[in-house]
Amino acid sequence: MGSIYQPKLKSGERCSVLWLKYYVNGKCVRESSGTDNERLAERMLKEREGRVVTGQPILPRADKVTYQEVRDDLRRFYSATGGRELVEVDKRLAHLDPFFGAYRVVAIDRSAILRYVEARQAKEASNGTINREVSLLGTMLRQAVQANKLMRLPDLRKIKLKEADPRSGFFEETQFEAVRRHLPEDLRTAVTIAYTFGWRMQSEVLSLERRHLDLEAGTLTLDPAMTKNGRGRIVYLTPELNALLGAQVARVKALEKKLERVIPWLFPHLPEPHVNPRLVGTQCRDFRKAWLTACKAAGVPGKLRHDFRRTAARNLIRRGVPERVAMTVTGHLTRSVFDRYNIVSDGDLREAARRLSETNGHVAKHDAARGHVYGHVRKESVV
Repeated sequence: MGSIYQPKLKSGERCSVLWLKYYVNGKCVRESSGTDNERLAERMLKEREGRVVTGQPILPRADKVTYQEVRDDLRRFYSATGGRELVEVDKRLAHLDPFFGAYRVVAIDRSAILRYVEARQAKEASNGTINREVSLLGTMLRQAVQANKLMRLPDLRKIKLKEADPRSGFFEETQFEAVRRHLPEDLRTAVTIAYTFGWRMQSEVLSLERRHLDLEAGTLTLDPAMTKNGRGRIVYLTPELNALLGAQVARVKALEKKLERVIPWLFPHLPEPHVNPRLVGTQCRDFRKAWLTACKAAGVPGKLRHDFRRTAARNLIRRGVPERVAMTVTGHLTRSVFDRYNIVSDGDLREAARRLSETNGHVAKHDAARGHVYGHVRKESVV
């Protein structure tokens, strides 16, 4: 059985706060009750003794664990396991931290989470974004339970907002050609890679180095660290891409001679009027302004570079490439996501109508021919 006592201070006086003493598996545990009220201390001691008898974990610090502590535990977990990119985690935490930063973990209940959802909605955050943030918070609290820093999870059921339909934008071939004509030569090559293989523009295409390209073998390679799913990729170049990349390598080599230094990137900043001279030769990480200008000039404003992933998935399937091979090229791991990218366009519907018309016309002609034959047979029979 446990007991309640008042330990002596260094001054020789008794501490005003009551302490608890109880045993867990034969080991003595001393814990502050945080109060000088004997009745509250006795209630706390009985709760501890009850958990010991039933074999439940003892959480002596549960009421003192802060949000910041379990938040740091979550980051440490993802850093050690690599289960999720820290850039994405920090992006979600940037919104969770200001709201829950002063909370103790035991105070993060269903009502607190609903208040957070309302606060994010007031800032016009999308439902999908809010769902991702609440999901990360739920993971954080589950980690706290597993670490015996929280006794039970709050009820997160039905705290999931209805999300908008997935984006369905894609490029018809004429639209792509129109946009490409209004881009500089090096960026034409970059967008052609994305259009052909469905690779992500910033993290995969623009991150390519010259060592990833083998013009003799006609291959382009992605290292595992460059992909979102952590799996490397290799693709064989089309004749068009082989020629475009050959010209791009020649441009980079010419820039190397001019700057008198090695340039490892396949798409560095080239000396152009709109480029800051200090950036020439460094990796081109984005070209948002050039993209917006090209789309506007091509008459398709609002197009996204991520539309290339949907376009590539659709084109590969329409040209008879097996789904498993197409998923390997684009880097999709799950069939559900790939199916969502393999969208049906207006052109597909028109083509379906054309084929139906051809089929119906063929059937009508066939029926007419059969009717003529039957009529001829009937006439002969009557005669």
